[in-house]
Amino acid sequence: MQTHTTSPPGSGSFAPLRQPVFAVLWCATVLGNIGTFMRDVASAWMVTELSASPAAVAMIQTAATLPVFLLALPAGVLSDTLDRRRLLIAVQVLLACVSVTLLVLASTHTLTVGSLIALTFVGGIGAALMGPSWQAIVPELVPRADLKNAVALNSLGVNIARAVGPAAGGLLLASFGAAAAYGADVLSYVFVIAALLWWRRPAAEPAAVPEQFFGAFRAGLRYARASHELHVVLLRAALFFMLASAAWALLPLLARNMLGGSAGFYGLLLGAVGVGAIAGAVLLPALRRRLGPDAQVLLASLLTASVVAALSLVPPQWLAVPLMLVLGAGWIIALTTLNGVAQAVLPNWVRGRGLAIYLMVFNGAMAAGSLGWGLVAQQLGVAQTLLAAAIALAAIALAAHRIRLPIGEADLQPSNHWPEPLLAAPVAHDRGPVMIQIEYRIRRPDLPAFMQAMQALALDRRRDGAYAWGVAEDTADPERVVEWFLVESWAEHLRQHQRVSKAAADLQGEVLRFHVGPERPRVHHFLALDPHGARAPVPVPAHPH
Repeated sequence: MQTHTTSPPGSGSFAPLRQPVFAVLWCATVLGNIGTFMRDVASAWMVTELSASPAAVAMIQTAATLPVFLLALPAGVLSDTLDRRRLLIAVQVLLACVSVTLLVLASTHTLTVGSLIALTFVGGIGAALMGPSWQAIVPELVPRADLKNAVALNSLGVNIARAVGPAAGGLLLASFGAAAAYGADVLSYVFVIAALLWWRRPAAEPAAVPEQFFGAFRAGLRYARASHELHVVLLRAALFFMLASAAWALLPLLARNMLGGSAGFYGLLLGAVGVGAIAGAVLLPALRRRLGPDAQVLLASLLTASVVAALSLVPPQWLAVPLMLVLGAGWIIALTTLNGVAQAVLPNWVRGRGLAIYLMVFNGAMAAGSLGWGLVAQQLGVAQTLLAAAIALAAIALAAHRIRLPIGEADLQPSNHWPEPLLAAPVAHDRGPVMIQIEYRIRRPDLPAFMQAMQALALDRRRDGAYAWGVAEDTADPERVVEWFLVESWAEHLRQHQRVSKAAADLQGEVLRFHVGPERPRVHHFLALDPHGARAPVPVPAHPH
């Protein structure tokens, strides 16, 4: 289902741009992001003209990020169950309508704080629906060997847009007004929609056991609930972004009221953040060779805290620009490191949903932090709030450094080592729940070590689809030990066969070392019956397996 060509992969950082579809979509995405940053600059500045309240200014940031927090996981499920190209086109049309509405309101001088917040919220809904799909289409556009370079180029494109968009938006805002910035954003959507219409994405092959929306939603939640490694990444991300959001939430007030800048100066500050992020991205490979992920996040936190503390002292305008460069570098180091660790601990089958949960936490932390710091600033003042945020960020970063990020070196590729279950007759996919029992023969002295190995395996069973798990011994034969787990349907258990990773196979190998029976452990599958003992009818499949 790939749409890339067969040119030699892996020949350099810019090799993915040799794939025509990736190059066109990458350029369109850069233009689209430039337009989005221009729109955001105009909205953030306009709210300062319409209201002097720090809470109102911070609400713009909250309105932009809260929808991603609320809708990231459903968007990840939609990305896995719908045609991604059509979904992206529909979202781009929605976002274009938002910018057209802002253009009309700004041109007629009827823009209000309420309409700005509402339209920003709708734009956030579009961003929430778009994010997982943009990430998920990259493997379709380039050879596997170029995938990491393609992801890096996407990050570079975002930071190019971050450097150009705010500066261009500030210039248009200062010269021609907010309507011009909104109009430029509308034009950018024309290029993105045209590129998506030009891309002829091949139809995906139907899955042997396709997932439905709610089943896929539950599977994603089950995985996230059972993955301790993902929990650590989410905690570290939430702490950093909630505290660091003070800089973004209060930057418009800092630029206008404390530093006495114009809209152009505000755009220059945001552009400096983008340039600093590009520089940080260029330095990251050398930084990775010297520092591990934990040290990188600590460095990024201390850099960000130092900049926020310096801004609280109300520096002159010429000094604020290099401070923004450092802020951009620290931001991209934290963002790339945490996102990379999240990618490393997620298997392919749940990657979209796992990254959606990461985006949900990221944007939820940004939304809550922006609103909280805005309310604090309303009571204490902007300068005192920035100083408090800097102290809190540095202190929490030092304390959280003890919560080590996962290494992410486990082989999560499917092992396909589970044999097909034995069936006396075909089973309807929606029948369930299903109980799986595995019988072991364990010597009594080996039981404590066996149970320790089983605890690691239990987490993997739950991640791959089990909603309950346990181990029991036979009262008549204590060396006969049964592992059991429950899966919600027969279809979900068949997917479980496809999800088991090579790392899980290694865990099962550790458990099997304690089995002393003459044969391999026996596996039984039990299907629930209704109170009358009736079985669900078995539909005739449209496509034979």
